[in-house]
Amino acid sequence: MSHALDADVIVIGGGISGLACAWNLQQRGLRVIVLESQLRAGGSIGSTREQGYLVESGPNSALDTTPLIARLLEEIGVAGERIAASPAADNRYILRDGKLMALPMSPVDFIATRLFSLRAKLRLLKEPFIGATSAAEETVAGFVRRRLGTEFLDYAINPFVAGVYAGDPEALSVQAAFPRLYELEQAHGSLIRGYLAGSAARKRNPEKSKHAAPIFAFRDGMQTLTDAIAHKLARVELATAAVKIVPGSDCQSVAVRSPQGLRDFRARAVVIATPAYAAAGLVNGFSPAAGAALTTIPYPPVAVAVCGYLRDAIGHPLDGFGVLVPQRERGQTLGTLFSSSLFEHRAPSGKVMLATFVGGTRQPSLARLDEAEIAAIVQAGHAATLGARSVPDFVRIKRWEQAIPQYTLGHHDRISAVDAAEREFPGVFFCANYRGGVAIGDCVKAAYGMAGQVERFLRGS
Repeated sequence: MSHALDADVIVIGGGISGLACAWNLQQRGLRVIVLESQLRAGGSIGSTREQGYLVESGPNSALDTTPLIARLLEEIGVAGERIAASPAADNRYILRDGKLMALPMSPVDFIATRLFSLRAKLRLLKEPFIGATSAAEETVAGFVRRRLGTEFLDYAINPFVAGVYAGDPEALSVQAAFPRLYELEQAHGSLIRGYLAGSAARKRNPEKSKHAAPIFAFRDGMQTLTDAIAHKLARVELATAAVKIVPGSDCQSVAVRSPQGLRDFRARAVVIATPAYAAAGLVNGFSPAAGAALTTIPYPPVAVAVCGYLRDAIGHPLDGFGVLVPQRERGQTLGTLFSSSLFEHRAPSGKVMLATFVGGTRQPSLARLDEAEIAAIVQAGHAATLGARSVPDFVRIKRWEQAIPQYTLGHHDRISAVDAAEREFPGVFFCANYRGGVAIGDCVKAAYGMAGQVERFLRGS
């Protein structure tokens, strides 16, 4: 039957997960077709330069958490385009009582900081004496409250979760969303004891330290990464939406809709690398259980407002990565990246660029306001927290109606239904950021792992 196949593998979805998976499959000597419903590949990653500002519609940077990233950049020829974050970006600010306070990054800083009260600092001393729980599943908030106290939850973990997931620690599963925290407790009985053990191990093997994972981007934006992969792939079909998958014992058939009309692609394996809500529509017909599980993974809306100001119009020195806004502060934004402090050449000379995030699980309705209302909310926040003395001379707003998958309670059960579908329908695979982590490094690692699984299936091992 091989003569009737269009490829060895069809990858549905041209975001970073699908592109990285397709590239690694191609590197393994397999024929791959990527089907992408949009007019360009890249998914949420998008970069444009306007009026001297570099505008990112999705991720602004990535953490180098796996050696696979360096390998990928070398393979696709963009290692020379990579740029490191400025050392000035080391400060991470948290808003407390209307003022920006630097997050302490060392034990000495923690003792001196005014971000946490004396009571909260003393509460941390109890942590090594709190036993590990045997609870089946726990929210991030429940876990942190139990181990570290309410103030640490409110002014460290709540804003951090908003920054990573645009999510709510009261809803996220600690086992699914932050598995390393859960594993530290299980392995060491204490986060502090686990941290100290990890510090000792990192001193012995500094090259293995994940805590030192550097922040990086690309000279012309994150789209450099996805464009380079797409250009290296043998076959990417754009404006081509998969509408139905028919699994078979020796062939997977994918019906697509494109400007040329309806047609079918056939391959021995198919990798579904779309968001969960899109994957659900593709698998409902043959695996209702997996479809139902995927449908229940929430994706809150998020709006990104990129603003450019004259440098002199901002009172704050912008000497850091950015500021996160805890829910207790009752603000209308999730946080702001100091984009032009983080990387060079993000704004014209004499100007600065800020990227502010609105909505998420916390205030989804705000992300759905019209652009003028979102801009007004963001500018009011800049005036109140950063001392902005004028309106920005540049504003671009990008809205994502379904932004980041939420690893809420029951997430592992939902993923178990996806695992079961892979076992029941050999040749059908799932690879996306609702499985294995939402960060770019997580996506690349999962994609390369998935490519290995697909190759083993195709080679019959």
